[in-house]
Amino acid sequence: MADWITIDEAEVTFSAIRAQGAGGQNVNKVSSAIHLRFDVGASRLPDSVKERLLALPDRRVTAEGVFVLKAQRHRTQELNRLDAMARLHAWVNSVATPPKPRRATKPTFASKLRRLESKSQRSSTKALRGKPLD
Repeated sequence: MADWITIDEAEVTFSAIRAQGAGGQNVNKVSSAIHLRFDVGASRLPDSVKERLLALPDRRVTAEGVFVLKAQRHRTQELNRLDAMARLHAWVNSVATPPKPRRATKPTFASKLRRLESKSQRSSTKALRGKPLD
């Protein structure tokens, strides 16, 4: 599977909203923030990527499987739109490569012996700390 997945902009819904926070007189008049909505289940992403995306513990994903993102870092709508798409690409590509499966191993016989030897040494050291017997 490719390490970089592209997303078609037709699958993404953008809406312009007013940004929060300080910004002077301009912030109350101009809708420069972008609200991005991306339906993971209805997208053309591979099924394995969809499963990994929906399994992420991310509060930006609704119960219906829609990824909702608000971009308001920049002063212009165009830059916020580009920022939102970049953040969406980063989120999707974070799970593009499947996780490496873990292979179970067991400790070697020599490591078991070393562990038991150190346990017995520690036990004898602690036993000597007690009060002397009469």
